[in-house]
Amino acid sequence: MAAYYQTCFRMILSILIAFPLFTSSHSQKPYGISVYWGQNGNEGTLRDACHSCNYKYVSVAFLTTFGSGQVHVLNLAGHCSPPACTTLSSDIQYCQDLGIQVLLSLGGSRGTYELSSPEDARQVANYLWNTFLGGTDDPGYVRPLGNTPLNGVDFDIDIPGSTCWVSICLK
Repeated sequence: MAAYYQTCFRMILSILIAFPLFTSSHSQKPYGISVYWGQNGNEGTLRDACHSCNYKYVSVAFLTTFGSGQVHVLNLAGHCSPPACTTLSSDIQYCQDLGIQVLLSLGGSRGTYELSSPEDARQVANYLWNTFLGGTDDPGYVRPLGNTPLNGVDFDIDIPGSTCWVSICLK
């Protein structure tokens, strides 16, 4: 009988020791809350949003104009305007160091975006890869958010009748 209680005690002790290890690490959660950052001047900095530890994903909002040969426009509603947004690079790295995925949100409700063909989609994909993600050091691309690559993109295609395709493949 004593062996039974010892075994139960060890199991309970193991659970109590392991529980904080599984619940305390913000970066280990397989789920989480996502937030858009960049469209409210009163929301604080990107670093503030990540430091709150409320989010697993932060979408930097928005790349409002892209495709169909248009000049790409990054609108961060007063937080910064390119090229001054390169200062966000250290905030992006801070967030990623906390295990937070930082994404670029494409679209929004007030944008001019559409993809006119599969070739246009490839051109936009190359632009995203080389300016926001892990792309090359091609001097033809300027990285508006600095040199820290983002973790991915978020599609917020709100405009009715938009011809954007979400099957853009980056290779």
